[in-house]
Amino acid sequence: MGSRSDMPVMEKAAALLAELGVPAETRVMSAHRTPGLVADYARTAGDRGLRVIIAAAGGAAHLAGAVAAQTLLPVIGVPIATQVAGGLDSLLSTVQMPRGVPVATMAIGGAENAALLAAEILALDDPDLRRRLAAYRERQAQAILDDETNAGAGR
Repeated sequence: MGSRSDMPVMEKAAALLAELGVPAETRVMSAHRTPGLVADYARTAGDRGLRVIIAAAGGAAHLAGAVAAQTLLPVIGVPIATQVAGGLDSLLSTVQMPRGVPVATMAIGGAENAALLAAEILALDDPDLRRRLAAYRERQAQAILDDETNAGAGR
């Protein structure tokens, strides 16, 4: 995360990863205020066993791009809403990457989808995680069906 203020959004990603049994670590570092720390973190991530990185930031939101420039691991960017432009500034800063340095960018505040995409990437060679993802999707579908059934009961 670019700052501690991003934590309420990113806690949703951490909770979903935990629900799916995917270990994760959380760090706060700024592409602009601590660029050396960001570069070192990204360069050594693979050596530490990381396989996907989710980077969230608001405003100038260059964290995901700064990380992607320093690693070959997949990087998923989560733009954080701001008071200035409602997060459009964050979205554009995250999604506008130069050719050759990709960042998969989620919707503004899309922490849960970032967690799901990270889990889907990891599930490519983890059948147990693939089963947990399938069960998660089934629970989502069942919740919708249950809501529809309950809504129809009152008609």
